[in-house]
Amino acid sequence: MPLTIRSRQKTHPADPWLLRRLAKWVLAETEPGQVVEPGAHELGVYLVGPDEMTKVNWEYLRHVGATDVITFDYGKSGGVPRPGPILGDIFICPAVAEEFAQKFKTSWENELARYLIHGILHLRGYDDSRPELRRIMKRKENHLIKLASKRFPLSQLARATKTVGR
Repeated sequence: MPLTIRSRQKTHPADPWLLRRLAKWVLAETEPGQVVEPGAHELGVYLVGPDEMTKVNWEYLRHVGATDVITFDYGKSGGVPRPGPILGDIFICPAVAEEFAQKFKTSWENELARYLIHGILHLRGYDDSRPELRRIMKRKENHLIKLASKRFPLSQLARATKTVGR
């Protein structure tokens, strides 16, 4: 499975290995009972700073400012939940995750996991553009974050930075 995890920001170092494990788990959890060929998925997960997220948000969505997560579905599911191979990219802004974490009294690592789940759900065809669809997607997202928090040490998504000279 081509799964790319890249951090293009410096303020919130994240553990790419744990993020990769989480992404693979979410992909498997959202395709129960399906047999997907190895390597069938193509997923890029990019952690970006507010400046890059602002640029992506404006360039592709014509929205002003940074946002938490943007998903690009190149397989075009058409808003219908679907199993099987996915093809897409997820851009996540950890700095915005930290802002929301403070608002919702959680950690930025937990928000990061939530945004990864949210992005994969979009690639699975879930839609949050209308209130009734948003409720369905939010229920699934909450269920998966609850399961993920039991299975993975989400607080360890933050990778400690090394201090120089110690």
